This record gives sequence, structure tokens and C-alpha cells, in this order.
Amino acid sequence: MQRDRWSNRAAFVLAAIGSAAGLGNAWRFPYMAYSNGGGAFLIPYFVALLTAGIPLIVLEFSMGQKTQRGAPGALAKVGRKFEGFGWWAVLSGTIITSYYAGIMAWAWDYLAGSFTLGWAEDAGTYFYENVLQISAGPGTLGGFSTPVLIGLVITWIAIYFILRNGAESVGKVVLITVPLPVVLMGILVVRAVTLPGAIEGLNYFLEPNFAMLTNLSVWIDAYSQVFFTLSLGFGIMIAYASYMPEDSDIINNALITVFANSGISFMAGIAIFGTLGYMAQAQGVPISEVAAAGVGLAFVVYPNAISLLPGGSFVIGFFGFVFFAMLLSLGIDSAFSIVEAGVAGLKDKWGGSKRKVTLYYSIFLFVVGLLFATKGGLYWLDIVDHYVNTYGLVVAGLAEAVIIGWYYEPDELRSYFNSVSEYQFGNWWNVMIKFVIPIVLAVLLVNAFITDIGTQYGGYELKYLVYGGWIGVVGFLAVASYIISRQKGIED
Repeated sequence: MQRDRWSNRAAFVLAAIGSAAGLGNAWRFPYMAYSNGGGAFLIPYFVALLTAGIPLIVLEFSMGQKTQRGAPGALAKVGRKFEGFGWWAVLSGTIITSYYAGIMAWAWDYLAGSFTLGWAEDAGTYFYENVLQISAGPGTLGGFSTPVLIGLVITWIAIYFILRNGAESVGKVVLITVPLPVVLMGILVVRAVTLPGAIEGLNYFLEPNFAMLTNLSVWIDAYSQVFFTLSLGFGIMIAYASYMPEDSDIINNALITVFANSGISFMAGIAIFGTLGYMAQAQGVPISEVAAAGVGLAFVVYPNAISLLPGGSFVIGFFGFVFFAMLLSLGIDSAFSIVEAGVAGLKDKWGGSKRKVTLYYSIFLFVVGLLFATKGGLYWLDIVDHYVNTYGLVVAGLAEAVIIGWYYEPDELRSYFNSVSEYQFGNWWNVMIKFVIPIVLAVLLVNAFITDIGTQYGGYELKYLVYGGWIGVVGFLAVASYIISRQKGIED
């Protein structure tokens, strides 16, 4: 059966950028920057980009393009015993997609609310009471939140119709969904930098504090930001690259993807913190009192800032619509790319019609994601996001680096991608893959594990989350044992 093919190189690059630039760009990078030394954070960020981000994305592009397989099949080409690590990446992506679609459901609700200004009076009340209808805790699911459930259905219908015809239909969609958020973000940037107080907000975002560079946690945050924001460890980039001809330029494609993703992150920071600077001035409070991390920045703080814009209800509704349309267009590319990684792995392994595999896999993910449409969904989203991102993706990336660096001759893979690329990588790439990336990701894992052992994540009651976060650790150990047993079965 003939493999899917991108209609052209531009479609592949846009799809890769769309996957990398997701919802996290809009709130995670700005928060990471201002909380880790502002402009000084750019030093460890770019070091991490050069020593981990670029080498690992080149590895994933190369493995997919050379083997013409998704993540499980690509690693199986190195050795059948490694196929399970490809399925680990797919499994992690499966779990992430199930709640990622839930976050997009919130954005649909806010987009609709932009026409009625439902969130304009108090975005916090709107978010927790109207949209989430939040329960008392993770042990109280409380039935479904109807607005979130409707948004979830819309999201999965969109994902299926985008993916059902494979790379051809994805290539057409990304021609719109990748440039669109950049245009919308440009509108928000222009509005932000022309507001009173914008300079104070941007200073808070980027004012360098070089003393922070002596803090190990800042460097850990820089590497984790680069790793997560480039969609590494999901199997996405391997699957996408497998739809390219084997002689396509790999290094150019990787560099364009990496730096476009970073540019979108910076634009988001300017748009958000310029507006927060205006909000702080309008309320007469320090900007530190209005800044926030995570989903609260996008669904509570920033909408409240928009509601303070001069110009009346039309202006508030317009910029609210632009912001949430931007979130949706950022999110949809990342969401369907994770699904495609799973579809590619399943189809490579067991065959079947592209449409049927996509349909059944999407239905399965929708059903799993119903947990996050309940009134206790936010708590479970927070818990699952922490453990899957911390352990699932980092283990997948660590496994890729170790397998290629130590079990598959890295010179052979480097010779391949250099032979098809305009630019050439030297022996430094081997060093990054064999030593730097495994060490950095191992440090991330150990640091996270020590933190989880010593804390009760999220402050949830012990009956919902075992002391020290053991529920997450035990869960992933169970999955790991499944993969190990599966690999043993393959070897036998």
C-alpha cells in the first residue's frame, strides 16, 4: 500500500510548525521567561535549543524520513526490542490528546462568549462557574459540564475531518491554520504595545536578572521548555517526516520549524505582557499581582485584561474573539498532529483504511476525554498533565537519544541526513545525542521524581492523590511493565 505523501515541502514544514506551536506557546513560555530571569532566561533557552532541541528534532525527522514509518515502526527498524518505546510515545500522546481537546473545548466556549461578552464582567466566575461548573475536588466528578461537552464534540469532529484523508487534507488545512494564529497574534501585539503601561509589562517580561543564571532550576526549566514546546517525544515529528520523500532536506526543515516556533512564543509574550502592563496600570497595582501561570493566564487574567480595553463592548468583543480564535488555531494543529502520530503507528503495525483507523482512534480518544468534560475535569487534567508531561514524554525522548546514540551508530544517521541536506552537521551532533541529551533528560526526570516524592502534588486530599505523587509514578511503572513484557514477547 502506497504511503501518504505531503503535497509539497511547504505543507510538511507548516504542519511541523503547527504541531510545535501550540497552546503552551501562549502561556507557558511567557511565564517561564518572566519567572526565570526575564531577558536573562534567553541565554539558557538558546543553549537548550542548540544542544537539545535542534539535535533531537533532526533525529526524529531523520528516523521518520529514513525508515518511512511512524515512531513504533521506526524504532523497530533499529531493533525489534525497541518498538515498545515507540508505543510509549504514542501512549503518552494518546493521554495528552484526551485532555488537550478539553482545553480547546474551553476556548470554543470563550469564543462563543465573545459575541455576548459573557466573560467580560468577571472571567474567573465565568470560567469556574459557567464553563467548568467546577466541583469540590477530583473525587467529585459531578456529571458533565454541558458547555465543555459541546466544545469537546466540536473539537473531535474537526480533528477527524482534518485527518480522514491523510497528509493531503492536513497539508491543505495547515495553509490556513498555521499563518492564521500568527496574523491574529500580530493584531494583539500591535494593540498591546500601543496601550498605556505596555512598557512596564514588557520590562517585567524581559528585564534581565542575570543572577538567576546561577540557579540550576532555571536551566532545567529552559531545557524542559524547549523539549515540550517542540513536540518531542510524542512520535509526531517521526510520523510527519515519514510522509516525506527519502531525499528531502532535513536540517533546513528542522531549523525552520525550531525558530518559527520560538518566534511565535516571543510574539505571545509581547502580546500578553504588554496587555497585562496596561491592566496593572488601570487597576493601580503592581504587575506581579496580575500575572499568572498556566490556564489561569489564558482563561482568567488575559480576558479580564481585555475587558478593561478602551473603546466599549465592540472593541472588547473583537479582541476577545481574536485571542480565542488564536488559541483555537494554535491548538488544533497540535491536537490533530498527536492523533496522526497514533494513527501512523497503528496503521503501520496492523494496516487498515486511513479513514477507519482515524475514526475509531478519534472515537476512543473522545470517550477517554469525557473525564475532562466532567465538573471535576479540571482537577484530573492538572494531575494527568503533570505526570504524563513529566514522565511520559521525557522517558520517550531519553529512550530515543539512548537508542540512536548507543545502539544505532549515530554516524550512520548523521551521514544520511547530511547527504540530503543543504547544511551539514559535524561530530558535535553525535556528542549531543550520546551524552548531553541523555544527561539533561535524566536530570529532568530525577529532579521531577525527587520533587514528587517530597510533595503532595496540587494539594489534593490524600484519598485522591497518594502521598508524594505515587499514584502517577505507580501508573507509569505499570505502563512500563506492560511495554517491557510486550518487548519480551516480541523478542521471544
